[in-house]
Amino acid sequence: MKNLVAYFSVSGTTKKAAIDLAKAKDADLFEIEPVNKYTSEDLDWTNKNSRSTIEMNNKSFRPEIIKKDLNIDLYDTIYVGFPIWWYTAPTIINTFLEAYPFKNKKIVLFATSGGSRLSNSLKDLKVSVDSSNEIVEGKILNYYSFEELKNL
Repeated sequence: MKNLVAYFSVSGTTKKAAIDLAKAKDADLFEIEPVNKYTSEDLDWTNKNSRSTIEMNNKSFRPEIIKKDLNIDLYDTIYVGFPIWWYTAPTIINTFLEAYPFKNKKIVLFATSGGSRLSNSLKDLKVSVDSSNEIVEGKILNYYSFEELKNL
């Protein structure tokens, strides 16, 4: 069986980490893409009316993603990467986890962040996966070596 690295990235930071992780793990790469791309105004955390603030204040919000052909059955382990927003994973990651038939998989979380940890992400994402899956906290990948990626 194979590994998959699925990621959501707006600025490119998480994308770079995902590409490097996919190389280190000899994994397939999959981009989680929103139907409506995020703009810099959407990401303005100081604006209570910005798109990301509204989404993150409502944990049941599920931004629509571009649904692509993805055969989850081909993979044992899925690495899921994202930027940390408001101390957790963006709700678009819940959308992804709910959009595909994850059963009996190991899901390893990784993220990029300006200073936050993965702390709330595991709890906030567990609600979106079947109990047959093992979901674990991986690492923040702001700075890493190829060896660290191989061992994730």
